[in-house]
Amino acid sequence: MTFPIDTAVTLLRKEVAGYKVPVVDLIAAQTKDPFKVLVATMLSARTKDEVTATAARRLFAQAENAESLAQLSITEIEKLIYPVGFFRNKAKYLTALPTALVQNFGGQVPDTVEELIQLPGVGRKTANLVVAIAFQKSAICVDTHVHRIMNIWGYVQTKTPLATEMALRAKLPEQYWISINSLLVAFGQGTCKPRFPHCDRCVLADFCPRIGITPRKVPRKQETQAAVLRCVSWNVNGLRAILGKGFLDAFHQLDADIFALQEIKALPEQLPEEVRNIPGWQAFWYPAKKKGYSGVAVFSRKEPLQVIYGLGHEDFDQEGRVLTLKFADFYFVAAYFPNAQDGLRRIDYKLAFNQAMLAHLNRLAAEKTVLLCGDLNVAHKEIDLARPKDNVGNPGFSNEERASMEAILQAGYVDTFRLFHPEPDRYSWWSYRTAARKRNVGWRIDYFLVNTKSQHRVQAAEIHDTIMGSDHCPVSIEFV
Repeated sequence: MTFPIDTAVTLLRKEVAGYKVPVVDLIAAQTKDPFKVLVATMLSARTKDEVTATAARRLFAQAENAESLAQLSITEIEKLIYPVGFFRNKAKYLTALPTALVQNFGGQVPDTVEELIQLPGVGRKTANLVVAIAFQKSAICVDTHVHRIMNIWGYVQTKTPLATEMALRAKLPEQYWISINSLLVAFGQGTCKPRFPHCDRCVLADFCPRIGITPRKVPRKQETQAAVLRCVSWNVNGLRAILGKGFLDAFHQLDADIFALQEIKALPEQLPEEVRNIPGWQAFWYPAKKKGYSGVAVFSRKEPLQVIYGLGHEDFDQEGRVLTLKFADFYFVAAYFPNAQDGLRRIDYKLAFNQAMLAHLNRLAAEKTVLLCGDLNVAHKEIDLARPKDNVGNPGFSNEERASMEAILQAGYVDTFRLFHPEPDRYSWWSYRTAARKRNVGWRIDYFLVNTKSQHRVQAAEIHDTIMGSDHCPVSIEFV
C-alpha cells in the first residue's frame, strides 16, 4: 500500500494547529530577520524549545545582529545561552559567526544551503531550516522527527537523516517541502513521540503502517487523574568526567522530576557551579570518604520532607552508597550497590549490603510506597545479559548475587522494567572494551524496584540506551 502523503499532510495541518509551535517557527513569526532565525536554529539543536526560546531572548537582548554579537566574548555568550544543549560548542560557533559572515558573504546571511553550511556550526539540517523559514525558499529540513516519522510511515526506507533528505527531494511534492519539518516536529513532540507514540489517539491511525514502533499502553482512566512523576537513574562513572561529554544536555533532555546519580566520584566542592546549582532543582550529595570513589547524588524538583543519608552502617556508609528522600506518599531510595570484584573477593561485603538494604526497604515500605533505583551491579536472569553462559560465576552474575537479588524481589518488590518489557537484548551497561556497546553486548544492571503493593502506580519504565557519556545509560520510570 502506498502511503497517502496528501491525506496525511491535510490531516496533520488540522491536528497540529492547536499544538505548541516549534521554537524556530515562533521566532520566525516574530521577526523575518535571517540572522535571528539562523542563530535561533543553531541554539535549538538538541535542546528543548522552552530552553531555546529563553536563551534566544537573552542573547538577542545583547546581540540583535552580527555586529553586536562580535562585541561579546565567548564567556559572555556561554552565560547568555546556558543551558542549551552543547552550549560551550555553540558559543564557539557563535563567536566565529560574525567574522565568517563578513569574510565570505559581505556580512549577510546567505540564502542557499550550499553557502550556509560553510558557516561554523551549521549543518544541512540547520541550513535547510533557515532557507525554508527565513527566506521561504524550497528546502527540506530533516531532523530526527522527520527522519523517524517518514520511516514509520514507510514513505522512505532510509538509515540516516541525510539519506532521508535526498529521498524526499526525489519523492515528496515540492509544495510540502517548506512546511513538512514544522508539521512533523510538532506531531513528533505531541503525538508520534520517539518512545511509545500515542497511536491510540493518532489522526493517521487508520492508514499508518506503524513500522518498527511500540505504541504506548493506554493509561487506566483513574490513573490519568494523578500527576505523573518522571524519575531517572544514571551511573555516570565520574561526574566530573561526564560533564565534558554532554551530561547537562542529557540531564535537561530527560526532563525528570527526580534524577539520581551513582558513582559521582567527587565532592560537591570539586564540581562547577553549573552542576552544583541547576536552576529549578535541589541537589543532595552523599560522596564517599575516599576521594574519587563511589558516591551518590539526587536532584529533585520536589522538596523532600526528609533526607536520610546512608543505611546506618559505617562499613557501607563510608562509601557513600545510599540516599533516601521522603515525600508525602512515597520514599525514593537512590543506591549504588557494591561490585563483587574479580574472583568474588568482595562477595561477602556485597551480600551483607544487600541484607542491610532489604531491611531498610522493609522499614520504609511498612509506612508507604518505596521506590529503589540505581546500579544494583547484578544481572538478575539470563535475559539480562548478552552472554549468560560465558559469565556464570563472574561478578554480577554469580549464583550468590542472583540469589540475593531474587530474595529482595521475593520479599515484596518488583523489577519495574520487566512489567513493560519482556523482550531480550535491552541493556544498561556495556564494557568499554571490544566495542561492546556498538555490538550491544551488554548487561542490564540498573533498575527501578517498587514494593509489590504499589506496582500499579508505575505507568512506564524505559532504558535510554541512545544517551552516551558513561559506560552505563540512564533508566527511568513514570510514576503516579
